[in-house]
Amino acid sequence: MASIFSFFTGSGFLDLGFEEAGFNTAAVNEFHGPFLEAYKHSRKVMDRPVPEFGHYHCSIEDFVGEGPKSSELAGHVSGLQSSGELVGFIGGPPCPDFSVGGKNKGKDGDNGRLSRTYVDAIIQHGPDFFLFENVKGLWRTARHREFYEELKADLRASGYVLTDHLVNCIQYGAPQDRDRILMFGMKKEHLVPSFGEGILAKMEIPEDKFKWEAHMRYTREQALDKPDWPDTREFVEGAETDMPGSVIEELTIEHWFRKNDVLHHPNAGAYFQPKSAKFQEVAEGDTSKKSFKRLHRWRYSPTAAYGNNEVHLHPYQPRRLSAAEALAIQSLPPEFELPANMTLSDKFKTIGNGVPYVAALGVAKTINDFIHRIK
Repeated sequence: MASIFSFFTGSGFLDLGFEEAGFNTAAVNEFHGPFLEAYKHSRKVMDRPVPEFGHYHCSIEDFVGEGPKSSELAGHVSGLQSSGELVGFIGGPPCPDFSVGGKNKGKDGDNGRLSRTYVDAIIQHGPDFFLFENVKGLWRTARHREFYEELKADLRASGYVLTDHLVNCIQYGAPQDRDRILMFGMKKEHLVPSFGEGILAKMEIPEDKFKWEAHMRYTREQALDKPDWPDTREFVEGAETDMPGSVIEELTIEHWFRKNDVLHHPNAGAYFQPKSAKFQEVAEGDTSKKSFKRLHRWRYSPTAAYGNNEVHLHPYQPRRLSAAEALAIQSLPPEFELPANMTLSDKFKTIGNGVPYVAALGVAKTINDFIHRIK
């Protein structure tokens, strides 16, 4: 058994994947109260156990340095390790400061600094392994990449052997084009018996040992490039169309709408009311504009990000997406729901911030495979 401590939990999409893969949730940490309440609500509805050490409504900064929460976390981690259990930290620090479409302030932004804090928490508390998730801008943009390499150097110096990979969540079967950089690290002491000092000399896990693509359903080319995805068609309210034979059905919006029965989902009525005639003018499948993007029912979605004036429209209804539909695009199980009293803004923010569930599950299974391999 391995236990995870989740940071930047949001409403728990990443955690849910790890739980389904067999990990025990020791504790969760979330700064924004409504997100944490949504986490509690969804777990109660789904009849999931409460985290062993509860919920921490605070900043991750409270776990670094001296202080009561830091001491408490240290006790939980060391206690589990003393009992022979592996402990992992998982989290995706807020990413707008590394996103080209966001603030792009980098490591000095209010959110950017939290990536450093997360790494400091890992180094201070010494979990056996960790997962770090962020936008591809941290990895591909030159000035952000320098900061990313600094984080990796500090982790290696603290005894972690690393591997990272740029993934697209569509490869796991999520119906959206969503690139993310994932970094996994494990304490060297756990790996030497299996791999030897020589293989680990560079503090890197060999690619053939940690198989990032083992639980992917598609290659990037198969999902994004190979199918003859439909382009655009005139928007006609309530129109019905047949699925083109050339597409991959499980990667389409309509497949997930039907799979999750979004019209009867508890969050079906949670959407912003139309305030502009532009809702009627955008063609189905036209996602080229910066603001109003109408999804195509027989195509995958662009990245499910609903801030910065980006408005995703329903393929064949004159309105924005509902929270139920956005959850389906994030590949959540149909029984997952957000609280009725949660504001629309918070609903769509927490949905957009989350890791698609099927991607979280695939990554968690990959980590689980690796742990069993070294054991």
